[in-house]
Amino acid sequence: MSVQGARAVAYEVLRAVSGDEAYANLLLPHAIGRAGLDAKDAGLATELTYGTLRRRGTYDAIIAAAADRSVDRIDASVLDALRLGVHQLLSTRVASHAAVNESVELARRTGGGRGAAGFANAVLRRVSRDTPGQWMDRIAAAARSDDERIGLTTSHPVWIVRALRRALTAEGRADELDALLEADNVAPRVAMIALPGLAEVPDDATTARFAPTAFTTRGGDPEGLIRASRGRIRVQDEGSQLAALALSRALPVQEGERWLDLCAGPGGKTALLAAEALAHGAHLDANEIAPARAGLVRQAVASVPLEVPVSEEDGRERAAGAAGEYDRILVDAPCTGIGALRRRPEARWRKTPADVPDLTALQRELVLAAFEALRPGGVVAYVTCSPHLAETSGVLAEVKRALGDAVEELDARAVVRGIAVSDIDLPEQADGSLRAQLWPHRHGTDAMSIALLRKR
Repeated sequence: MSVQGARAVAYEVLRAVSGDEAYANLLLPHAIGRAGLDAKDAGLATELTYGTLRRRGTYDAIIAAAADRSVDRIDASVLDALRLGVHQLLSTRVASHAAVNESVELARRTGGGRGAAGFANAVLRRVSRDTPGQWMDRIAAAARSDDERIGLTTSHPVWIVRALRRALTAEGRADELDALLEADNVAPRVAMIALPGLAEVPDDATTARFAPTAFTTRGGDPEGLIRASRGRIRVQDEGSQLAALALSRALPVQEGERWLDLCAGPGGKTALLAAEALAHGAHLDANEIAPARAGLVRQAVASVPLEVPVSEEDGRERAAGAAGEYDRILVDAPCTGIGALRRRPEARWRKTPADVPDLTALQRELVLAAFEALRPGGVVAYVTCSPHLAETSGVLAEVKRALGDAVEELDARAVVRGIAVSDIDLPEQADGSLRAQLWPHRHGTDAMSIALLRKR
């Protein structure tokens, strides 16, 4: 490391995310381990990394104003040092002199020597002279529209602000937009899962609000608990658990059923489905096109005493080669990921509206292929970690039009309500579909969309 400690680890991860399109949640634990950080410094590195990524859009606007130049004219390595410095100055209790000095040192050693250091020093000292509130007022006043103002102050691209507003409006809940955007910028509480039939919720844990398999701990590193359970207890978002359970519990299971997780990586839902299949005498296959992610699926299901073959094919081809073979299929489709911005904050800076048409075309093709692989009476669960209406209601409408009388939409809201251990607020959708939409601000989960389609 060029500079020791939590800031150096955070900077290393920020550079990899910006320069190499790495994923912070995968890279950060390894970076912390290599640096040998203790628990306190590991916590600081985590907060600095995720806090900077979540607020990047806001910080870039502040940096541009303080530097009097657009951020695309600033060297990328210097820019990441500035983002890290601004986060410490405006959103943490780190002493201003430490935030400035260490960020300047990062810029000097990695971004171009004394000139870069002088530039970073001038920008950060300019930022430090005003309060967070003053900076927010300044960038809000410079916005060219209300949506741009909301985007700048909440650190969301404008297209995501509009997509989230439309999705909430479809439920008659447009007034919840501010709460949703705020929730996206708050670190989520770590949700755990105890695989049903294989592990019990620990006595000292707090049961989760909705999923019967979910719980939270009192804090600290869950790794010891995961190791002690041999992987039968693990970290998994409660919404992800509900999505898998919606498929396994939509209808009573008949012994000998065949199930398929068509887009299985990284394997959290696969492991839960494997535990459910084991408990009911069903068989489970999995498929994941990316070899590295297929490896993660195999690791995820290793703790379940059930043989789960994992193929590595295009999901459309995998389903096309299995016509009429399965009773239940999970299509957890590739999507924009804008429903998981709490846990994967970098996703908001990676996708654009131009990505949506290709994704929705793929989603539609995957669902239609999966439907052909169903036996009569079988069910497809179409799941996305995005509430974008094009990826949820739009794809669902196109699929139902294409299948006509062959398909029956089951009431996913009723299924999820039946699974939940307490009342869960799932409003009707304006398009009349029966899908269930979860939300970070309302349910404390990722914004998962769950639709259930049965083959007549």
